[in-house]
Amino acid sequence: MPEDLTALRLQLHEGRRHAVELVESALAAARGPARAAFLRLFEAQARVAALAADQARAAGAPTGPLAGLPVSIKDLFDVAGHPTTAGSRVLADRAPATHDAAAVARLRRAGAALIGHTHMTEFAYSGVGWNPHHPPAANPATAALDPATPRIPGGSSSGAAVSVATGAAWAALGSDTGGSIRIPAALQGLVGFKCTARLVPLDGCIPLSPTLDTACAITRSVRDAVLLHEVLADRPVRRLPRPPGRWRLGVPRTLMLDALEPTVARRFEAALCGLRAAGYPIEEFDLPELTELPALQTHCNFPAAESWAWHRTLIEAHEARYDPRVARRIRSGQDMQAADYLALQRARAEWIERVQARIAGFDALLSPTVPCVAPPIAQIADDDAAFFRLNALLLRNPSVVNFLDGCALSLPCPPAGDWPVGLMLWAGAGQDDVLLSLALAVEATLSPANTACGLA
Repeated sequence: MPEDLTALRLQLHEGRRHAVELVESALAAARGPARAAFLRLFEAQARVAALAADQARAAGAPTGPLAGLPVSIKDLFDVAGHPTTAGSRVLADRAPATHDAAAVARLRRAGAALIGHTHMTEFAYSGVGWNPHHPPAANPATAALDPATPRIPGGSSSGAAVSVATGAAWAALGSDTGGSIRIPAALQGLVGFKCTARLVPLDGCIPLSPTLDTACAITRSVRDAVLLHEVLADRPVRRLPRPPGRWRLGVPRTLMLDALEPTVARRFEAALCGLRAAGYPIEEFDLPELTELPALQTHCNFPAAESWAWHRTLIEAHEARYDPRVARRIRSGQDMQAADYLALQRARAEWIERVQARIAGFDALLSPTVPCVAPPIAQIADDDAAFFRLNALLLRNPSVVNFLDGCALSLPCPPAGDWPVGLMLWAGAGQDDVLLSLALAVEATLSPANTACGLA
């Protein structure tokens, strides 16, 4: 396992590393290879937090679980003393925040050294990670495999993932409305955990769709995902260790396995093979309710309706300053009727009830996080049709979980060093502890040491 927050905490506790050193290294990466991942840095705040953590440890004083550890913040969340602009030009003149967002306050209380606000899709409205207002934050994981071809980072938490992948942060606060944490995690070989939405408060966060928005984190390992969730949700995770044969896992054949790129299909099947070889029972089954999702959202969808409600005054006055692709999606909510919105709420509740009944026999479901590996940025930079096709493809699988009001975690399919592919574990609302416990076991089973089924 690569160095992660959990390993760094031990090194700090034993005096083998110092928080000041970690923060300076992170800031150097943020000014260097991860420059495009950041819209602004919080250098003074980060250094103060690191020094305070080192001094507290030296004095034998208690420290928080993230004391002095570098964490980046998506530019949706208020950080006291800095403006929050959601990656937009429209909010470029916004006054600095006077208070931290609730999630940021919890990170700061845990001792985190906040490194900076990260690059993102404007107003979090796409899964691609492209923002024409700022230099592209290209995918660092694929750059190591194909240096000549800049590839998309995934979004909307694009800079969040790049900050972790480059060492400019050891964890990143982001948001997930239809996959915005899990998509960039999958495309960059990282871990992204989307908790049940209501577990982390969204106060001080610019909304996209309050019905679906979730504050959560990108990390380097599942054990770090557990740590970050405990901080953000302000609650302990109850570990549920079980032998492989005691887990009940399902693979929905409907929709989630359609149109997989060969690399994704091969790696997903190899992961399933590795889990079966380790003793996990896995059942493939049909989930026909997934085919209903397009029709359910034909006349109204939550992101369009709810983003229009937030943006309507701004966009009427400043539409020329918006990313045209984002403005187009926000404008699609303009003519939605209240009756359509209320009907969608009722239809969603009924759909969730039917899906929950069908998956009740499983502890979790397994799917590819996204059906493709990261494509070149050049394919979508100037081609609207290609952009919207790719965006729909990237959102297809992860957005199912948001509509379900569930929880999900994307972790890398082995082997490391190949094109990053995500394995998504998902379940219904409130199953976060079960899912995290399973993810810890799956991560260990699919570690690089496992050579079964072509995993290495």
